[in-house]
Amino acid sequence: MDWNSEGSAQKTESQVLPEQEVIPEDTGEDSVSESFQLLQMDVECEPRERETLPTDSATWCSKNVQRKQRHWEKIVAAKKSKRKQEKERRKANRTENSGIYPQHSKRFLRSLTKEKLLEAKHSGPRLCIDLSMTHHMSKKELSRLAGQIRRLYGSNKKADRPFWICLTGFTTDSPLYEECLRMNDGFSSYLLDITEEDCFSIFPLETLVYLTPDSEHALEDVDLNTVYILGGLVDESIQKKVTFQKAREHSVKTARLPIQEYMVRRQNEKNYHSEILAINQVFDILSTYFETQNWPEALKKGVSSRKGYVLQNSVE
Repeated sequence: MDWNSEGSAQKTESQVLPEQEVIPEDTGEDSVSESFQLLQMDVECEPRERETLPTDSATWCSKNVQRKQRHWEKIVAAKKSKRKQEKERRKANRTENSGIYPQHSKRFLRSLTKEKLLEAKHSGPRLCIDLSMTHHMSKKELSRLAGQIRRLYGSNKKADRPFWICLTGFTTDSPLYEECLRMNDGFSSYLLDITEEDCFSIFPLETLVYLTPDSEHALEDVDLNTVYILGGLVDESIQKKVTFQKAREHSVKTARLPIQEYMVRRQNEKNYHSEILAINQVFDILSTYFETQNWPEALKKGVSSRKGYVLQNSVE
């Protein structure tokens, strides 16, 4: 009987012990403060956990992206509106001027330009660019000459009465040819003649006139039966009378633009006056005169004030 009572007592103690672990009997100040600190920690940690939630971060980022997207959409819409207004303005101008300035397609304009250039080959004035002196030029000078050829050809395409252009003394394996291919789009398709022969051997000498600023004779008119020669020479050291001496060696007539006859020297700080022009500037003068038969108007187009010359009626 003693063993049973002891066993029941042990069972009772084993049932009481877990309850003592869950509900501590000690209710002192240390226990209360510890519970309060735990509660405070839970309260403080709760909002921080909300702030670091991925969903809140994604929402903030998406709002920023949306704001930038709306700003970009406004810019795109403004550009579209501007393009639309410009398109409508051009359409209105075409409609208004349709009777005065008929509109043509680019294909038609290219065909018209080609037709005019080919016609000039048979019945127009002829201009020869002498490129036999380029072996003395630096790469920089060759690049400048290639640019002048491009501008000259562009002006000729736009002219109502174009010249037929011939590039003589021009080899396809020369540095100048490489520069022309590099700098001039579609150079290989230019409507002009290219030959390695010298200009003095492919044309009758009596039909040639070498245009040089060193000539004593002023050019009076543009003759359809004459081949005008321009020296393709860009020389930063400005060697004088190179083209003039070359013309004399072949007993070819020379002429200069009538700058002295229609223009006067203008005083400037550097006291600089020069009649040496780029080949595209000389061509602009010839082309304008051929269409207008007016030397002052032609010279005004080709001779800039930087050369130190102005038209006589422009002097104050």
